[in-house]
Amino acid sequence: MDSRVLWSLSVFALSALWPGPDARAQPVNIADVVELSGGGASNGINWRQGLELAAAEINAKGGLLGHPVELSHFDTQTNPGVSRAMVQKALDGDPFVIMGPIYSGSVKVNMALAQRAEVPQFVGAQAGDLTEAGDAFLFRANISQALGMTKIADYIENRMKAKKIAIVWVNNDFGKGGRDILKKKMAERGIEVVVDRPIEYGSLDFTPEILKIRDSGADVVFPYMTAEDTARFILSYRKLGAPQPLVGETTLLQQDVIDLVGRAADGARSHLSLTADAPDRAMADFRARFVQRFGKVPDHNAIASYTALYAVKAMVERIGKLDRREMARQFHGATIKRTQEPGILLDSTWDAKGDLARPSFLGEAVEGKLKITETLP
Repeated sequence: MDSRVLWSLSVFALSALWPGPDARAQPVNIADVVELSGGGASNGINWRQGLELAAAEINAKGGLLGHPVELSHFDTQTNPGVSRAMVQKALDGDPFVIMGPIYSGSVKVNMALAQRAEVPQFVGAQAGDLTEAGDAFLFRANISQALGMTKIADYIENRMKAKKIAIVWVNNDFGKGGRDILKKKMAERGIEVVVDRPIEYGSLDFTPEILKIRDSGADVVFPYMTAEDTARFILSYRKLGAPQPLVGETTLLQQDVIDLVGRAADGARSHLSLTADAPDRAMADFRARFVQRFGKVPDHNAIASYTALYAVKAMVERIGKLDRREMARQFHGATIKRTQEPGILLDSTWDAKGDLARPSFLGEAVEGKLKITETLP
C-alpha cells in the first residue's frame, strides 16, 4: 500500500481516538444573581456558598448529563434597581437557570426579564404574591410566607394559647407581605393585634417600639425583619427587659442571628423553613460538608440554594435533556424525593404556581444554640 495512504489512515485512526475541542462537553451556565454586598450580604453569601458546594459535588459526579456546571455570580448590592440590571447582564450570557435573588423587592422588578427570556428562575424570596402573577418560569427555593405563617399561627393559637399579639416588622416588601399574612391569620383565630409597628430597614434604635410592646398587654411578640435588624432588636429587647416571649418565622432564629446575639436569643421560638440543625442524617451530613468547606454553619439560604441546584439536576435527568422550557413545564406539579436524588435533602413538591412544599421545623434557642423541638409535615 502507498505510504501516503498508510499515513492518512493512521492520522484518521488517531483522530477517532483523540477527542478534539468539539467533542468536549460544553459547560452549563448557572447564573447566581444575589445580594453579595449591602444589607443582605450575609444572606447572599450563604446562598452563593450553597451553590458552590452543590456545583462542586454535581461536577464530581459527572455534571448535568455529562456537562460541567459553571457558576457565574452577579451582585445585586441589595438594591432592586441593580438586581434588574444584573439579571439582564446574566441573561446576556445565555444561562440555563438563574438562581436568586433572595429579597422579594428585587425579585418583583426582575422576574419579568427571566420570564420573557424563558429562563427558569429559582428565588429565595418568600413574599406570598410573587407566584400569583402566573409566571411559568418562576420557582421558589424556599417555602412561601403564606405557608410559613400558617404553621406559626397554629403554634401561637394552639400551643401558646395567645389572645393578644404585638407585631414589629421591617418596612419593605418582605416585611409588609409577612405582616399582612400574619394579621389575616390572627384575625381568623380571634387573636387581637395590639401593636402593629413598622421599622425602617437598618434601624439602630428600637426603644419606642419595645416600650410600647412592654405596656401593651400582648401575650406574644412577633419580630419580622431581616437578620441584622432582628439581631439588633433582640439585644435591645433583652436590655430593656420586656417580659413577653419572642416568637417568629425563620429569620428570628436563623443561624446568622444566633451567631450575632448568642444567649440573648434564649427562650425565643420560631418556625424554621430550613435549618442545618434538623434532626436528620442527610441534613447533618450536608452541614458537616459545608462546615468543612467554609468553616461555618450554613443558614437557610445556603440550604435553599444547595437543594435548588440539586432539584435542577434531578429534573434534567428525569427529562433526559438540557431543555429550559421543558424543565420549567415539568417542574409544575413535580415531586422530587431524596430517595431519587439525595441532594434534595428533604422531599419537595412544586405546585402549579411554582410554590414549594416540604417539611419544616419548630425550634427554640437554648443556651445560645438552636434546638429543634418538632418537625412539621
